[in-house]
Amino acid sequence: MAPPLCMLIFLLFFSFPFSSSFTLNNNNSLSFPLTLTETPLVKHVSNSINNKNQRLRILSSYNVKSSFKYSMALVVSLPIGTPPQIQQMVLDTGSQLSWIQCNPKQRTNSKTTSPRPPTTSFDPSLSSSFSLLPCTHPACKPPVPDFTLPTSCDQNRICHYSYFYADGTYAEGKLVREKLALSNSQSTPPLILGCAQDSKDPWGILGMNRGRLSFPSQAQVTKFSYCVPTRQDRSSSVTGSFYLGDNPDSSRFRYVDMLTFPQSQTMPNLDPLAFTVPMQGIRIGATKLNIPPSVFKPDAGGSGQTMVDSGSELTYLVDAAYNRVREEVVRLVGPRIKKGYVYGNAADMCFDGNAVEIGRLIGDMAFEFEKGVEIVIPKERVLADVGGGVHCLGIGRSERLGAASNIIGNIHQQNQWVEFDLANHRLGFGEADCTRLAK
Repeated sequence: MAPPLCMLIFLLFFSFPFSSSFTLNNNNSLSFPLTLTETPLVKHVSNSINNKNQRLRILSSYNVKSSFKYSMALVVSLPIGTPPQIQQMVLDTGSQLSWIQCNPKQRTNSKTTSPRPPTTSFDPSLSSSFSLLPCTHPACKPPVPDFTLPTSCDQNRICHYSYFYADGTYAEGKLVREKLALSNSQSTPPLILGCAQDSKDPWGILGMNRGRLSFPSQAQVTKFSYCVPTRQDRSSSVTGSFYLGDNPDSSRFRYVDMLTFPQSQTMPNLDPLAFTVPMQGIRIGATKLNIPPSVFKPDAGGSGQTMVDSGSELTYLVDAAYNRVREEVVRLVGPRIKKGYVYGNAADMCFDGNAVEIGRLIGDMAFEFEKGVEIVIPKERVLADVGGGVHCLGIGRSERLGAASNIIGNIHQQNQWVEFDLANHRLGFGEADCTRLAK
């Protein structure tokens, strides 16, 4: 299995407030105000074998509405354990294992060497529903590896995991079982989570991909969607919407079929658990760029896979596509490009000056998929604020990060409903004013 492709490059520079309140609405959907994505949870049903089918049916059909604030990442605040402890986790469709901070270390800011505030961690001793996963559990020694490094056992026969991400971040710790709670009487069944004891990120991950250990797979969620709002600058945060289950706006979504691959398929550059979409091309203004569609599909080694990743801020393209985009941008506004400037070690189409004026010169940009479906980024926000008065196109070279994939990041999912319909193996897109919808 290829390493999960979530690009959480800038998370260490931001913090988000959260609320632990939640309510049960009369329309049988749950709503609770959270930060960067509010908590989607489901009714507790007995885990007995006799009730298994009933449990799966209820979890599959339950509808949950929540909200999130967005500032480069989608961070959810989830009540976990019994009684609940609020944990902040990045909503990440690019990775599988969900994990929480259980033993955060005091971190230092690399620029100032001053201590960072300690992260609020989960205390297992306070939860009556917490349990450690023994080495004998099937998840610890799966036939097909679920982790980027093999699991291991400690002297107490407890299962340990190591999980590495494409941006160089990692999490290591124990595998555990724990509930995501709504109230004293409502929770998910116990889910397998990572209890991170060594991580370079301040928060955990809510893994939302197609893997068997992801949150949707374990909680039997067959459909989820989110709407990422636009923001004025990178120092601001805004509120978006998140659904588990049916979305009331889905009648106007346009769908593309997912490309799926056997998890056992051994291509070195392929992530078979990612949400892979059939991308056809890229358009800037009225110009369809001269990029063969094969560039956006996995080759014999898996390179070229195109995936939708909520955990990546930027969009990343393989060189064959990135070079064509850059050539067109240089043709349109070449003299204005900020020379020698590379953002995030991957994006070099950046500018000083009036972003609106430069955006007008570039024009609208569109990612084109099969069946005429496309994501259009209007010229007014084709450039993204990256701080210091600099604006960039929001596209980086994936190969500079050691990846060989095309990744559509959340910066190019703004003002779009993105629906992951797992039951029907498809993704839906629908333009929306995501800021207004969240009010």
